Amino acid sequence: MAACTFFGHSDSPLNIRPQLKRLVLSLIESGVREFYVGDKGNFDLMAASVLREIYRENHSISYSVVLSYLPAKPDYLQNSDYIETMYPEGLEKVPLRYAIVWRNKWMLQKCDYVICYVKYTWGGAYKFVELAKKKGKKVINLAEQI
Repeated sequence: MAACTFFGHSDSPLNIRPQLKRLVLSLIESGVREFYVGDKGNFDLMAASVLREIYRENHSISYSVVLSYLPAKPDYLQNSDYIETMYPEGLEKVPLRYAIVWRNKWMLQKCDYVICYVKYTWGGAYKFVELAKKKGKKVINLAEQI
């Protein structure tokens, strides 16, 4: 089963949401059924929102918000934004300052496609998009389509 993950700058503009949704729907039509998204920054929040909306209409997909840290408050499960979360096995052994990098590598390992919004040649999003290309993942950059 094909899978997709997301990487984008934390300041990604909200006006790309319709284009992001069309792209996710297109991947679903081509057979992608699993989606993994992080939990930091505007792009991750936007992608999770799109996935939640699509899932409500189409239960043939699955998606997970992949946490980089366990939430500090035990009542996090009552927050609807945390319903489809996961914490990858092994992450608990990683020092906190490396948790996001480890989580991103984990998501990249699980996916065939990467949807991203990368305009700058610095930062974590850029780094992981470049790594995805080196690993032969299909990368679709929304920043290049605007």
